[in-house]
Amino acid sequence: MEPFACSLSSLHGLFTVTVKIMSVYLVVFVVLSYLLLIKCIYYWHRRLFMKSFKDVMNAGIRTLIVTAHPDDECMFFAPTIIRLVELKADVHLLCLSEGNYYNQGALRKQELLNSCAVLGIPDSRVTIKDHKQLPDDPKAEWSVSLVSSLILDHIRDHSFNMVLTFDGRGVSGHANHRAIHKAVSHLASTGRIPDGCCLLSLQTVGLFRKYISFLELPVSWLLPSSLSCVIGSQGYVRAREAMFCHRSQLLWFRHLYVFFSRYMFINTFQTIPQGPKNLKIY
Repeated sequence: MEPFACSLSSLHGLFTVTVKIMSVYLVVFVVLSYLLLIKCIYYWHRRLFMKSFKDVMNAGIRTLIVTAHPDDECMFFAPTIIRLVELKADVHLLCLSEGNYYNQGALRKQELLNSCAVLGIPDSRVTIKDHKQLPDDPKAEWSVSLVSSLILDHIRDHSFNMVLTFDGRGVSGHANHRAIHKAVSHLASTGRIPDGCCLLSLQTVGLFRKYISFLELPVSWLLPSSLSCVIGSQGYVRAREAMFCHRSQLLWFRHLYVFFSRYMFINTFQTIPQGPKNLKIY
């Protein structure tokens, strides 16, 4: 009986080892398959992105990105800026504060210009507002009418045909981000946006999706959006370099953000619906 028992024990041990090896192979197969899926989606997206702008390339893409603070442009909008610059689009940035919360306004203004240069936006296309009624303060309630008028004047002065900004949750939940969305939505609902100009808001995603880096791409691909912008490794290097221009803001958790945030790789937008033109409100 003893040899038989030993044989069973050996078979059980061999079976256990085999199961463990197969489990490892299965995990490796799943991981590699998922990474291959991401790569396929990325290249498919690049072709689709070019095709989606084919009809407006001859007329020219004139894009305005509206942000609240220096560093918003690279923390949240870098993939979009990089992809549009690759298309030779005319990309402008309107930043509605100098980021003077810690009395570093002058420094942060220069950091913003350096970051934009890395992303491909020259100084001549960067406008930074310093208005006492628009302080860099998460507790401050920005005036919707003031923000609306500043944005509308900028759109009219430069004849933009696409405006990109935050959605109602502001990606990070910052009150200044949300105020910009309220202002743009107000302009849209009252029909004051010039003809031929579309408005898009950057989608806020949940915490888990936000911090799984480029691994989030298949989820964004499956969910509906009006515009999506994805960058690869070279684009990410530029986005990271732009973020590193904001030396005054590089606290330890922002280094983690640069590595883990999907906004360093992926942007998805939804259209902000526009109301009828010349709408009168009594």
